[in-house]
Amino acid sequence: MQLTEHFTLAELVASNKARELGIDNTPSPEAVARLRATAEVLERIRAALGSVPINVTSGYRCRALNTAVGGVTSSDHTTGQAADIVAPGYGTPLQIARALAPKVSALGIGQLIYERIGKKAWVHVSTRVPPSPANRVITITDKGAVLGIQGT
Repeated sequence: MQLTEHFTLAELVASNKARELGIDNTPSPEAVARLRATAEVLERIRAALGSVPINVTSGYRCRALNTAVGGVTSSDHTTGQAADIVAPGYGTPLQIARALAPKVSALGIGQLIYERIGKKAWVHVSTRVPPSPANRVITITDKGAVLGIQGT
């Protein structure tokens, strides 16, 4: 199912871990509606980055899959409101996060997180706005979470 011009439901629910563990990662109709809204934000992000392709590395996760990948219990991925992305044609995840940070409100991003765990890095975008405005743009690394986009 095509959600938007450049994003399909299949790519927003795809998971190697779900296949490996035999987990059914089929979203509910309510989650599909939220995934459509997430795809619309991804379209705006794509345009803001110069129309380079965006790769979704993790989108919707049912509760069982979220647990299997070590996601937090309150993850927006479980409701269809988040996607982890990279855009190699634009630059590193840090460069992407820095480009998007000043535009979160204009793009409809509820929360922007630059995540760097071990040697892997990605950008987490969510349509849900966190209760604390300070938590809209953060960095999460092996050392913990800090406000803003931090990195070298």
